[in-house]
Amino acid sequence: MIASPYTRMPIWRDEPDNIIGILHAKDLLRAVERAGGEVDRIDVGAVAVPPWFVPDTTSVDDQLKAFLKRKVHLALVVDEYGEVQGIVTLEDILEEIVGEIADEQDIVVQGVRPLPDGSVNVDGTVPIRDLNRVMDWRLPDAEATTIAGLVIHEARLIPEPGQAFTFHGFRFQVLRKTRNRITAMRITPVDRQRATTKG
Repeated sequence: MIASPYTRMPIWRDEPDNIIGILHAKDLLRAVERAGGEVDRIDVGAVAVPPWFVPDTTSVDDQLKAFLKRKVHLALVVDEYGEVQGIVTLEDILEEIVGEIADEQDIVVQGVRPLPDGSVNVDGTVPIRDLNRVMDWRLPDAEATTIAGLVIHEARLIPEPGQAFTFHGFRFQVLRKTRNRITAMRITPVDRQRATTKG
């Protein structure tokens, strides 16, 4: 798992279709620390969390609601016979809704347009890390990769144009939406908004 680029991996017993849990890299590292670095003492099955199975007929909207309700990041997709067909992640669902997530290593940040009043117009697919880097903000990126994904995660719904939400010290207003994809929004630091209102 150390060599893997993924933080969560399914574990199985006897055969690949017999998945018994989902192992998170952080949980494994904590277990290694508790075991004093003696890997042979670790019961991987005890460290893993129970697997979550979803039918392959589940709609994207229902999958998103289920992911947010359960607060998980990975599910196993099964067919009508209960056979595992693959893996779906929260990021997969968010990409389906907000569009393809841009590469975190992109140097040029497109879709970020600061305004004179201190607010910023942002495309929904802009990665949170890129926006933080450009604006010197500290928006969390543990639960979502893009700005649109963050809004959906925090609001726990797919918002409509005109709706606004305040969290993490910012006001997020949805400007445009194409089908289920948030394509544009305006972000305003709460302190800046209060100052503008008073002025």
